[in-house]
Amino acid sequence: MSRIGKMPIEIPAGVDFKLNGNTVSVKGPNGTLSWELHKDMIIKVDGSVVTVERPSEQKMHKSLHGLTRTLISNMVEGVTKGYQKTLEINGVGYRAQKQGKKLVLNVGYSHPIEIEEPEGITIEVPSANQIIVKGADKQLVGHVASIIREKRLPEPYKGKGIKYANEHIRRKEGKSGVKK
Repeated sequence: MSRIGKMPIEIPAGVDFKLNGNTVSVKGPNGTLSWELHKDMIIKVDGSVVTVERPSEQKMHKSLHGLTRTLISNMVEGVTKGYQKTLEINGVGYRAQKQGKKLVLNVGYSHPIEIEEPEGITIEVPSANQIIVKGADKQLVGHVASIIREKRLPEPYKGKGIKYANEHIRRKEGKSGVKK
């Protein structure tokens, strides 16, 4: 039995959990998320507790068991607490600013890079070298943060670029300058 898959999911007060066939929809203070789960997975709702079961011991069903439980749990946590990723910008003259619903990045190119804020995501710029991506959908928050990061990946020699706040960039030594 999957250790993660057999754990029950507590639905907190103020969260509306609906199961319609094989579509799960969760509504809470941070928004509404819906997801179509695999047709073989068995979802049981008992009051404010949701459990996920698998129909057999096949390898595919074992794989889907923990995944399904985790995705439903992430949806519940997303509509209650929400998710966020913090990005840092390092480099001389590198900065970010918010203009309406657009994020404008000046990261060493000849032109500023504009990124549109997608539906369900909030991008905040508390300082010129920090970006916070917030939202209810964990996958979408991570995806938008990775799109912003790939506009100027951190380089290992001077550490310039856009990186996650908890990311450590392995630094390399430059040329030694000694002639032989």
